[in-house]
Amino acid sequence: MSIRLLPPTLVNQIAAGEVVERPASAVKELVENSLDAGATRIEVVLVEGGQALISVTDDGSGMGPDELALAVERHATSKLPDDDLVHVGHLGFRGEALPSIGSVARLTLTSRARGAAEGWSLSVEGGAKGHPVPAAISAGTRVEVRDLFYATPARLKFLKAARTELSHAIDTLERLAMAHPAVGFFLSDGSRALVKLAAEKADDLAKARLSRLAAIIGRDFHDNAVPIDIERDGVRLTGWAGLPTYSRGSSGHQYLFVNGRPVRDRLVVGAVRGAYQDVMSHDRHPVVALFLELSPDAVDVNVHPAKAEVRFREAGAVRGLIVSGLRHALAGAGHRAATVSHGGVGWRPGGGGHPASFAQAVRAQAPLGTGLAESLPGLELPPSAPAAEYCPQPPEQAYPLGAARAQLHDTYIVAETADGLVIIDQHAAHERLVLERLRAGLTEGGVKRQMLLLPDVVELGEAAAARVAEAAPVLAELGLVVESFGPGAVVVREIPALLGACDVQALVADLACDLAEWGEALKLKERMVDICATIACHGSVRAGRRLSVPEMNALLRQMEQTPLSGQCNHGRPTHVALGLADIEKLFGRR
Repeated sequence: MSIRLLPPTLVNQIAAGEVVERPASAVKELVENSLDAGATRIEVVLVEGGQALISVTDDGSGMGPDELALAVERHATSKLPDDDLVHVGHLGFRGEALPSIGSVARLTLTSRARGAAEGWSLSVEGGAKGHPVPAAISAGTRVEVRDLFYATPARLKFLKAARTELSHAIDTLERLAMAHPAVGFFLSDGSRALVKLAAEKADDLAKARLSRLAAIIGRDFHDNAVPIDIERDGVRLTGWAGLPTYSRGSSGHQYLFVNGRPVRDRLVVGAVRGAYQDVMSHDRHPVVALFLELSPDAVDVNVHPAKAEVRFREAGAVRGLIVSGLRHALAGAGHRAATVSHGGVGWRPGGGGHPASFAQAVRAQAPLGTGLAESLPGLELPPSAPAAEYCPQPPEQAYPLGAARAQLHDTYIVAETADGLVIIDQHAAHERLVLERLRAGLTEGGVKRQMLLLPDVVELGEAAAARVAEAAPVLAELGLVVESFGPGAVVVREIPALLGACDVQALVADLACDLAEWGEALKLKERMVDICATIACHGSVRAGRRLSVPEMNALLRQMEQTPLSGQCNHGRPTHVALGLADIEKLFGRR
C-alpha cells in the first residue's frame, strides 16, 4: 500500500485516544485551561458521569472570536510564547485537548474576554468546526462537551458505570484543587452539589493548602499529619506527611505535585514507600500531600500525553530529598500516634495545654542507671515521673504520656494524663524503643554486645545455616556474633547487650527465615533496618509479662524521648489517647 496522509478528523481522533481516555481526562484538560486563564472560580457539571454532558465554566481571561477559532485547531496554544518546551510555565501547553475532544464529541465554546462588550460561541461536532457567533455570557469561558465518544462508539465500550466515571472526575478535580487553594472549585451532577470548595483566603500558601487538604481529605488529616519543608540544591519539598498509624489500605491517598501539577510518578511513589518502610506494615500505605518545586529545566513534563508523569533530570537527588524530608518530619513527630477522634484526642506537641518544658523536664531527671528499671532490658532512665528533687515542675500526670496507674491483662499500661488517659501496648512500645537504640548504635560505630556465658548452638538445617553464616559480618555490626558450627548448625557467642535475656534459638530461626525471603546475603546492607526490626521484636518485653509501676513509668518516659515511638516496627500504634472531654461524652456528661 502506498503512503498517504490521514484525514484531519482521523488524526484528531487518534490524538483524542491519547489525551481523552475517559470523562475525567476531559475534565482535567478543561479545568487546567481555566487555571491557566487565571480563573478564581471554576464550576463543573457532569451528567451521566460525563458521557452525556461535561460543562466547565470559569471567570478567567476569556477569548474573542478570532481566538475561539484558533483554540480548536491542533497545536494552537497561548502557553508557549517563546516556543520553549523546556521552560514550561503552564499546566496545559500541547494545544491538543480542545480539537481532540471536538473530534469525538459535540463541543461548544462560549467565551467573553475581560472588558469586551459581547461574548462569542463556536461549535465543533465530530471534528466539523463551525463559525463564531455572538452569544450572551459574562466575562470568562464556558465549555460544553455533549455525547462524549459518540463519533467513536467503540470507545464507549470501555467506559465504566456512570457512578465510577463520576468518582474519577471528582478525584481529578480535587487533586487540582489541592494545588490551587486560592481558586474555588464546584462540581455537580446537574441536580446535586458534590464538590464545594470555596477559595481559601489565607495569605500564607502553606496554611491555605493545609486548609484545602483538610476540606478534601478530612479533618483527620489536619490533626494527624506533620509538616515538611526542606530544600536542597535548588529543589524544595513542602507538604504534609500522615503519621504512620494514620494509614490506608491503598496508595490512593498519596497526592503528589510538581510545580503545581498533579502527577502520578513512580519515582515519587517509591520514595514515599522507602521513607515509611520501617514504620509501617507492608500492606498499609501512608497518606501524604507533597509539593515539589524546582526549575522547569530540571523536570520534563512532556513525557506523557496526558501529562500525568514527569521525568527528573536528577532523579536520584529528588528521591533522596523526598526520603530524607519525610523521615525527618516523622522523626520530629516523636511519640505521636494517630488520634482516635476529632475532638483533640491524643497528645500533640505544643497542644493540649502541656508546658513547653516537658523535654527539659525529662532530661532533668536523675542520671542514667539509677537501678530502678534494671529488670526491664533497654530502659535505663529513672522510671518515675518527676520527683521534687529531680524536677520541681509539673505533677507526674502532666507529662505527655502521664503516669502509670495500672496494667491490664499483663499487656496494656493505663496512664493518667492532665486531660485524660493513655493506653499503651507494652510490647509494641518497647519494640520501637529497642529498634531505635539498635539504629543509634549502628550510627555510633556499632551495637554494644554481651558475651554468652555458654555459647548457644542453633540447629537450622544446612541451607538455613549457610545463609546465617554468610550473613555473619552484617549481623556482627548489630551485636549478634554467629559462626558456622558443622553442617546444619550455627553457634551464637554474643548478642546485643540491650536484649537482656532473650530466646536466642527463636531469634536466629526467625532471622534465617528472613534471609531466605530476602535472597542473597550480598544485599543484606539494604535490609539492615529489617534485621534490626527482627532483633528488636525478640528483645522487647512481651505481652503477658507483669511489670512494676517503676518499670511502666520508665517505659513512658523513654517513649517521650524516642522518635517514632507512636508506632511499632510493623506500623501499628503503640498507644491510644482518650481526652477527658471524650470520656465525659461517653458517660453523657457533655
